[in-house]
Amino acid sequence: MTCLRIVNPHDNALSAVGVDAEDEQIYRDLLRRPRATLHELAAHTGRTTVALRRAFARLEALGLVSRMAGRPVRFLATRPDVAVSALISRREEGLAQARLAALAMLAETPRAENDSPEELVEVVQGRAAVVQRFTQLQQAATEEVLVLDRPPYAQDPGEQNVAEMERLAHGVVVRGIYDASALEIPGKLRLAQESVAAGEQARVSPEVPMKLAIADRRTAILPLSTDESSHADSAVIVHSSTLLDALVALFEVLWRSALPLPARPLDAPSGEPADLPDPELFTLLAAGLKDEAVARQLGVSLRTVHRRVSEMMERLGARTRFQAGLLAARRGWWGEDPSGRG
Repeated sequence: MTCLRIVNPHDNALSAVGVDAEDEQIYRDLLRRPRATLHELAAHTGRTTVALRRAFARLEALGLVSRMAGRPVRFLATRPDVAVSALISRREEGLAQARLAALAMLAETPRAENDSPEELVEVVQGRAAVVQRFTQLQQAATEEVLVLDRPPYAQDPGEQNVAEMERLAHGVVVRGIYDASALEIPGKLRLAQESVAAGEQARVSPEVPMKLAIADRRTAILPLSTDESSHADSAVIVHSSTLLDALVALFEVLWRSALPLPARPLDAPSGEPADLPDPELFTLLAAGLKDEAVARQLGVSLRTVHRRVSEMMERLGARTRFQAGLLAARRGWWGEDPSGRG
């Protein structure tokens, strides 16, 4: 009995390395039936031998299969880990060459054109376009990404930033400052902590004036409007200029005054009380979150928050929550000292 397989394009896991859905399915079929002949595969998949020969020619060019000697005609599937690693390396080499070509094209442009105002600033319209340019900016970073994070968002705030996680995996330094209001969004604190666990250096501040992302101190993206209702629908791209230098300086000023965001609660340091509250508690309170929001984020009662805050402020001798957060950081209860004084 012929088995006709319907290919779901969403199952095309190898599309990123140039393998289309039909060819990937044939490769998978061959992996499951390593000794099958061309005619046996045709009978199983419902494809003609001519279609299979064409598919195998494409797969062979990609290094996913090789033709075996002898008759009847058989193909051998290359081990997936070996074959896909080779395709990824080939794709990365191609991207590196494309990046060099882009720099060469830029060099061909008259310098006066590169330095003209219209070349230093771009305006991007439309939420989808803003998301695309933000993703491209992150993916192009090779050294550092600086981010000011606050609502509203062009993307779903409940989903992890895949591009950032990929950059972190490649050794790119990511520093982010979260506005306190962002961490009141359900699930946002958890995602931020996952990013910290993956290597992001994160801090929290009650005064993040705008959204901003800067890649390698060469390119920045920020909202075009301060109107909250249209905040994520348009953006400005800023290239190397005194304006970009000013944006980097703004980030550094905010970074020095913000509080570290812990990835998770830490054990009490030696010699300190064993019942220290979670580092998150004072980070969130000092950053400006209301007690009710902190209780929701930490999964405790409002009464528990009040009690633990009162106990810790008394222990630290702090008059305000922000002062308590700074003192706790300086004593090494979590993270680093935001003031830089150790």
